[in-house]
This record gives sequence, C-alpha cells and structure tokens, in this order.
Amino acid sequence: QVQLVESGGGLVQAGGSLRLSCAASGSVFSIGVMAWYRQAPGKEREFVGTITSGGSTNSADSVKGRFTISRDNAKNTVYLQMNSLKPEDTAVYYCYADIRIGGRLGGYWGQGTQVTVSS
Repeated sequence: QVQLVESGGGLVQAGGSLRLSCAASGSVFSIGVMAWYRQAPGKEREFVGTITSGGSTNSADSVKGRFTISRDNAKNTVYLQMNSLKPEDTAVYYCYADIRIGGRLGGYWGQGTQVTVSS
C-alpha cells in the first residue's frame, strides 16, 4: 500500500509564500516523475510543475519565476516553494508520483491540500 501525504497548505496574503510537501510512504521500490497539480473551485485540475528523479523540472507558464519544485529522493518527498502568491493561485494542490512497487509501475495521487491567497 502506497500513500502520498501532502502538507503545508493554508491561508496567506497576496505576495506571501508557502511551502508544500508531499511524502510517499509504504512499499515504495522506486519513484519516477513527481508533479504538482491544482484545482480551483469550478475549474478543471491543471498542471503546475513536474520534476524527474534526476532533478529536471518543468513548470506552467503561470507559475514560472514564482514557484520552485524540488525533491529529496532519500525521503521520497517532493516540495513546492510558492513565492509572490496571487489570489488566482487559490486552489487545492495535489501531488502526483509514478511509483514502482515490485514489477509494477503506477500513478498515485495525494489527497490534496488547500491553499488560499487573500487580496
């Protein structure tokens, strides 16, 4: 059984910062790509950014220069440092990971953490 558990969400004023964490636990053999997505009320889930096991990153244009993705492979954890937050960043943030358990590779989602940015 594998779980992705996010933490670090909350309420922050515009211009502020938050750091989200997402840790994988359970019978993890290896983790490939890890990513962050978000879903605002009434909108579809959208891509925020991704990071490979080797540390290569890619992010959405809407967050470039403000959000940074990193990971600690020893801790099976991915982070999302969010700076210069805007009200339009308000959403539930989800982490995703490609995880290999034994001989099987599967995609896993966290439960989500709420980020609210006030103006």
